[in-house]
Order: sequence, then structure tokens, then C-alpha cells
Amino acid sequence: MLKIAITGNIAAGKSTVENIIQEQGYMVYDTDKIAHEILAQSENIKSLFGTNDRKAIAQIVFSDIEKLRELEAIIHPQVKKELEKIFNQNFEVVFVSVPQLFESGFNTLFDKIIYVTAKKNIRKTRLIKRNNFSSEEAEKRINAQEELNKEKLSDYVINNNNGFEELKTIVIEILKNLIM
Repeated sequence: MLKIAITGNIAAGKSTVENIIQEQGYMVYDTDKIAHEILAQSENIKSLFGTNDRKAIAQIVFSDIEKLRELEAIIHPQVKKELEKIFNQNFEVVFVSVPQLFESGFNTLFDKIIYVTAKKNIRKTRLIKRNNFSSEEAEKRINAQEELNKEKLSDYVINNNNGFEELKTIVIEILKNLIM
């Protein structure tokens, strides 16, 4: 099984890349969805934050790095268990979207890594438009992500600054290199 991670910073275009890959006939699992399910059901999270509401917890953790680390300490091991279940299935190739791939240490679970990036001002504009965030909230979300040298740690880097058609061409070329 070829295990391929898709990662990148917030509003870089990971979801669009996932959609293009799915249009090409491949399944893409999303660790954000897995994490949301865990968050909604976790008694540990409820006792730590007083709620399982994602928006309320996001307000807390994006303002308090220590609370973010506590949340990740609960969620990451459970997400890893779910990834192991996916990897135990009989797929020839599997794509998994992992926004916090390097921060969680999950990069070691994958054979290849696709990193999606975009200029900070573009990501900020996308966040404001997509999530209806204020400029300050968008900035807070962007700054909450650790800045590792993710490009050097990745096998493929997609600079998503120039629109959908260029992005689609790049993704299809990467798929050809990876699979065909």
C-alpha cells in the first residue's frame, strides 16, 4: 500500500487538492473529520473544556497554546488509531488529509507527502471570505500554526497562488508521478 499524506497550512487549498484527487477516482480520508468526531464524543475533552462544542473550544485553544497542546494530547493518539485502521484495509494507494502532519508526528506513517502552500496574504483573504473571520481572527489562526520548514520535509510542494486551473494541472501531474 502506498500511503500519501496531503498537508498544508490553513486556507492553503488542501480541500481543493483533495477534491481534485477524488475527481480522479481516488478516496481521500480526512483526519479533521476524524478529529471532529472524537472531539464531539470525548468525555476527557468535555471535562477539560466544559463542552464538546468545536467553536467554543476553538476560541479557547487559538488563544491559549497550552490548552491547544492539551487538546492535541487527547485527540492525536485517537486519530492515529483510526489511521491504523485505514492502513489495515486492502488499498493499493490511500490518500489522507492531515493538516497537522508534522506537528503530530504522523509524517512517519506515510510513504509520500504532498504539501500545499500559499502566500500568507492569500491565505488570510481566503479565511476571511470562507469562514467569515475578522482580520484579527484570521491572523490568529494563521499564527497558531507552527512554522516548520515543511517544504523541505515534503516530497511534493504545491504553491497554490495562481488559481484553480493551474492547481488542477499540478495535482494531476503529481498523481501521474506517484501512481502511474
